[in-house]
Amino acid sequence: MQSQYQRLTDSQWDIVKESLPIHRNRKHSLRVIADAIFWCLRLGNQWRNLPTELFPKWQLVYYYFSRWKADGTLERLNFSLNQLERGRVGKEASLSLLSIDSQSVKVAPFVSAETGVDGNKKINGRKRHVITDTLGLVWGVVVHAANNADGAVAERVVDPLRGYLHRMEKILADAAYEKVFLDWVSENLLGVELEISSKPPGSEGFVPVKWRWVSERTFGLFNFSRRLDKDHEKTTKSAEAWVLWQNCQLIINRIN
Repeated sequence: MQSQYQRLTDSQWDIVKESLPIHRNRKHSLRVIADAIFWCLRLGNQWRNLPTELFPKWQLVYYYFSRWKADGTLERLNFSLNQLERGRVGKEASLSLLSIDSQSVKVAPFVSAETGVDGNKKINGRKRHVITDTLGLVWGVVVHAANNADGAVAERVVDPLRGYLHRMEKILADAAYEKVFLDWVSENLLGVELEISSKPPGSEGFVPVKWRWVSERTFGLFNFSRRLDKDHEKTTKSAEAWVLWQNCQLIINRIN
């Protein structure tokens, strides 16, 4: 993990631009726009405090941030980088084993939409619901109120993956997914097994469970991006976008 933010190198940009709409003339390079988004992610600054001596006006950067989330560009970039990273470490591009889990986080002041109280963790805020592979790479994310049950929301995390993860064989989860989500998997994911695994009864604190611990590591890596230290976003769509940008930045830093 880098100790301070470093702007995109030429080799990194060559990889990122493959998934961005670069084939038209613009006043500002999309490389600078992507750099500005990664800057906000790492430093956690407000849009209006984006340094004007380094980047274009914040309104333009925010326009692309919102547009790329809405039109699927960000998801395509994340998917492409995930496949690239899996290939780099010698794994199949399409994965067979996934792990699903959620992280309850507090919200920033003045954030009130889609929030609630997680009674188990005593947190008033939202949940980041992610599905990862065995490398801890994020393949899907849904952000929702913390009082929503994990099992009831899990299908929204997994459903977009159907159709292009043809090797999907097993999803690992804890006991919170045992009822509603188990029924959904049985009815909608032919040939896919939901394996429920939890830490041993009576154990306290963090106990690593085989393969599922990578999801916890992914949540821990969020702490290195100040934009994700809590949920600062007025909308859950923006919160989901930052999680994907964080995953993209992590992979880019590994490549170079």
